[in-house]
Amino acid sequence: MISGIFYGNTPVISLLVAWGQSVKNQAFILDTGFTGDLQVTPEISKELSLKEGGVERVGIADGSKVFMPSALAIASMEGSSNSVNVLISKGSPLAGIGLLSKFGYKAIVDCKHRTVSLEKVD
Repeated sequence: MISGIFYGNTPVISLLVAWGQSVKNQAFILDTGFTGDLQVTPEISKELSLKEGGVERVGIADGSKVFMPSALAIASMEGSSNSVNVLISKGSPLAGIGLLSKFGYKAIVDCKHRTVSLEKVD
């Protein structure tokens, strides 16, 4: 099980993300409205030396569509690694439903007790 924290009223988890020789332990907002894998800032993308592979049309919270650069990276959760699609955008780093599905996790966000956990689903 992976445990996260609440930062203010925002659930946050920490993940290892890598590309090439670069590895970063990064805090991500757990965003259940984000259907993708991960979103990182241009600065994080540069730290990891991510190679932009294209541009994706993405729907954002206000209903509009924007274009964002994308890249591949490797994410690791509890010793298991997978290739993930990473959107590169200003704003907070996000972990989405695509990531949880790819790794086979369910998210438990308990606002009353202010706990966040990801549990492996068999």
